[in-house]
Amino acid sequence: MPIIKSAKKRVRTSAKAAIRNSKTKRSLKTALKAFHKAITGGSKEARKSESQAHSALDKAAKKGVMHKNKVARKKAQLARAGKAAASAAPKVKTPKTKTAKPAAKKTTAKKTAAKKPAAKKTAK
Repeated sequence: MPIIKSAKKRVRTSAKAAIRNSKTKRSLKTALKAFHKAITGGSKEARKSESQAHSALDKAAKKGVMHKNKVARKKAQLARAGKAAASAAPKVKTPKTKTAKPAAKKTTAKKTAAKKPAAKKTAK
């Protein structure tokens, strides 16, 4: 156990930082697992989970938990995996149904003010 006051404070602050970092790492792992589960299961939520994973990676980089280059590499890997999963999934065509077109919106355009003619100069 430290004796010096500043060393005691450093122990307290490092303990708080360790807790904060572990929370960030846990949420990152959860987001990555959810994304991998979504793409392997062929879920339609893959895009949403990919976005959440990207967000978690960005937060980890911002807080200094992961290096920015590692984050960039992971994001590229996720994008590649998502794209591969999307192309591998069988395309199911849905029957097209006729939908009513929305009513045309009435536009109320403001009339532009006419420019006033230049004032005539009078000779004195």
